[in-house]
Amino acid sequence: MKFFLLHALLVTSLANAADWPEWRGDGGQGQSSAKGLPATWSETSGVVWKSELPGRGHSTPVLAGGQIWLTTAIEKLATEAEAKARLATNTGDQPLTVLASVSIRALCLDPATGKVLHDIELLNVKDPQWAHQLNSYASPSPILHEGKLYASHGSFGTACLDTATQKILWKNEELHVMHENGPGSTPVLHGDRLIVHFDGSDAQFIAAFDTSTGKVAWKTDRSGKMDPRPQQKKAYGTPLIVTIGGQPTVVSPAADWIYGYEPASGKELWKLPYGELGFSMSVRPVADSERIYFSTSFGKSQVIALNYAGRTTPEIAWRNNKNAPKMCSPVIANGLLFYVDDGGIVSCVDPKTGESLYKERIGGKFSASPIVADGQIYFASREGVVTVIPASKDFKILAQNTLEGALMASPIAVDGTLYLRTDKALYRIGK
Repeated sequence: MKFFLLHALLVTSLANAADWPEWRGDGGQGQSSAKGLPATWSETSGVVWKSELPGRGHSTPVLAGGQIWLTTAIEKLATEAEAKARLATNTGDQPLTVLASVSIRALCLDPATGKVLHDIELLNVKDPQWAHQLNSYASPSPILHEGKLYASHGSFGTACLDTATQKILWKNEELHVMHENGPGSTPVLHGDRLIVHFDGSDAQFIAAFDTSTGKVAWKTDRSGKMDPRPQQKKAYGTPLIVTIGGQPTVVSPAADWIYGYEPASGKELWKLPYGELGFSMSVRPVADSERIYFSTSFGKSQVIALNYAGRTTPEIAWRNNKNAPKMCSPVIANGLLFYVDDGGIVSCVDPKTGESLYKERIGGKFSASPIVADGQIYFASREGVVTVIPASKDFKILAQNTLEGALMASPIAVDGTLYLRTDKALYRIGK
């Protein structure tokens, strides 16, 4: 009886707690209001529960209404002959995984116990495009909003799930590009539009689905001139909604260009070239009240800041090509800009000028994007280590905590609790 009451109280408190409705949290910028987060943990201490997950996926979990949802992929490998035949059209030289089929699934977990409550197939794809070995077939993160889970997986399809009834309300599988390395773009929700990037080696566009019906509401081709090589045209970025010139704007990073679109209609409002080759980004911009910050990822990597305050069309404020991240999004904290490159060098930058305040090595390799919570920044590495530093000009490693498995998904922090997804399991860290 005591356990039942404790479990019921915990579920009630979680249901009333702050939510984490999308990748990088509410607002999509890696910011959490959580306090009292754990300082240290390991496989043998500080773990409330560890839930082994079926399949494979790199998507960040989302949490709302006392439920955790995440996506995973059940893979059936292609034969050696099938893989060789399909890779004959590949224009790159990356290490790839080739499947005969993939089942993309939504898992619902109980935050109190970690028990898997629901396992629902969203999409089933035969002979799916190959994926990079650092990618997965369930890398784009879902969105939770008003009892619905939206999951978009590029050319594999987009689906909407009713979380109360566990019924698929709609799915759309009509938009296609050649991703080359597998889908990677996470959608963004604005009003009744679910907005998704489709930046392949063969075609590049941005589209929106009507959230009620799943029908394509608009589709806008990328208009900027790009490098003629197919591999340099692809991208895996995620947009951010920013109010510019008094109107909501979809700030959308693509290969060689960053664009602004009207969210309701898809009308292109502006575009700016990087000035140097930039492609294959899996980053999401961040913004303060004056500037937008993003990395151009592969190619001639640089971090670019755009002035947008008081303008209808942004302009480049500064650029920094030192230790620019290729896969990890930046984060803003205490009036400072922080980011980590793929090799584990953390940069703290003055967002007004781009001046480097420090560059320090924390070790490891990084795909996940950092989050900031309670005055601290959490960096999760592919070696399973979470490094914690203060969100200040003074660099110091406060803790380095190791779990088994690779951390490809970004951390989430809600009400004194961290949720960390490795390639094997989901952990709840806290009291």
